[in-house]
Amino acid sequence: MNAVLNILGRFLLIMIFLMSALGNKIPNFGSTAEYMASEGVPAPMFLLAGAIVFLIAGSLSILVGYKARIGAGLLLIFLILATYWFHDFWTVEDPGAKQMQTIAFMKNLALMGAMLIIFARGPGNPSLDNRVSKLPE
Repeated sequence: MNAVLNILGRFLLIMIFLMSALGNKIPNFGSTAEYMASEGVPAPMFLLAGAIVFLIAGSLSILVGYKARIGAGLLLIFLILATYWFHDFWTVEDPGAKQMQTIAFMKNLALMGAMLIIFARGPGNPSLDNRVSKLPE
């Protein structure tokens, strides 16, 4: 039962990142890069391409549990940068918009916490990391 819950938990955790890349950033690459530029992000096309790679590689790494600590690190870097650039509630004056940005900021903090747990503890069982480490020599 724990194995099923661990796989399901990893799946649910990574869906927000994978869908962000596949369902939004890739199909809307141009408009996303324009939005990034409007928020002051330097080299938005380059950084967007990097973000997509981090999102997909990090998500798949955590999902299958292969080099999951590296995958969590990639997603943590993405979260830190995205939170700083796009959820800066402290600069928003409209109360409704400020509340939405505060919620997004706090959600990202929670996801950062999840990435730190994976970084500290690994992907759990079952995972390719644990399977590879148990192969006979």
